[in-house]
Amino acid sequence: MNNEIIIRPARTTDVRKISELMEPLVARRILLGKDLVVLYEQVQEFLVATDQGGEIIGFGALHPMWEHLGEIRTIASVDSWLGKGVGSALMRGLEVKARDLGLSKLFCLTFETEFFTRHGFTPLDENDTLIEADVYAELLRSPDDGVAEFLDLARVKQNTLGNTRMLKRI
Repeated sequence: MNNEIIIRPARTTDVRKISELMEPLVARRILLGKDLVVLYEQVQEFLVATDQGGEIIGFGALHPMWEHLGEIRTIASVDSWLGKGVGSALMRGLEVKARDLGLSKLFCLTFETEFFTRHGFTPLDENDTLIEADVYAELLRSPDDGVAEFLDLARVKQNTLGNTRMLKRI
């Protein structure tokens, strides 16, 4: 197996494969599930990792939340590529995308604290103030569950139990 990893923007033709690769991770409660329609709506947020033959071996998304704040979402690789740098390659690509958008802080909600710690994320303290009160008020208007998870709202607690809220400044 050639271990060269290629990172590229996801295409609409990748969505069904991303969904297929997500299914076992959702079943194992590693990732939150996303409906196919949501993946199509958010395809521009995704990068995919492929092997030399073009087979998708991983994926990750960057969701802008505010002027300088984004969330790393749905980052994973297929089991046969675990520990071979797919996640790290995706993280580098997502950080480039974040900088290109003008973001300076990246948030994640994860069980995989070791992976994110290796990539410069630190756990958030309950007392950390990441956004001003007026921004908080604006974010409350968002229907996005990821934003609600960032805000630590009660309506998404069932999705976040056991997860760690982490942040990286880029």
